[in-house]
Amino acid sequence: MPKLTAMMIVRNEADRYLERCLKSLSVYADEIVILDDASTDATPELCASFPAVKLYRRETSLFLIDESRLRRELWDYTVATNPEWILALDADELLEERAAREIPYLLRQDLFTAVGFRLFDCWGGEEYYRVDGLWSPWLRGFSIYLVKYQPNLPAAWPEQAFHCGRLPLAYRRLPYLESDLRIKHLGWANPAEIRWKYKRAVGRDPTFKYQPREHYESILWPPEKIQLEKWR
Repeated sequence: MPKLTAMMIVRNEADRYLERCLKSLSVYADEIVILDDASTDATPELCASFPAVKLYRRETSLFLIDESRLRRELWDYTVATNPEWILALDADELLEERAAREIPYLLRQDLFTAVGFRLFDCWGGEEYYRVDGLWSPWLRGFSIYLVKYQPNLPAAWPEQAFHCGRLPLAYRRLPYLESDLRIKHLGWANPAEIRWKYKRAVGRDPTFKYQPREHYESILWPPEKIQLEKWR
């Protein structure tokens, strides 16, 4: 079986979804490379409790200052494990359970060197996801999360402090397989987090360079205006 290395950046995730994410990844990933961005809670200890994890820690946080540099650091640590394939997930994202059966096929197929998945934003809980506006997984379409490591490709990111992407630019331009595996994104599942996440997003993008203003404002829409579908 080709070697799969998962990678992620974490910061203060101990009391959120990280443990579930790592348990899920441990089923099908050979290694999980984690760059801890100066957590002040028990996140590092939680990561280290998983045998598959290779943990690296920063003493000062970089995510809100220079995300592209942080992503490059994570990439360098990841490729040092000699992976054949690399999976880029965040600490609040889960591939659905059947990934344990599907991932081996995706790693063995030789028609594509990249695989795209749709991301579903759970909203106000885990049973429903948003389908209005740019939240719609069908309107947003597929994004590449799984790639075959190719040392000849440049490992460059756009020089952006925010929304720089989780994979090098060259990998995002590869022809890719559209997988029907879904990513369950839990970042908006807790109603108590929605307002502060809105403030953080707008604070980092006050001129609406990376997302339309209407999309940011839709974060705070009243429940009757939000369109949801049940996760099945």
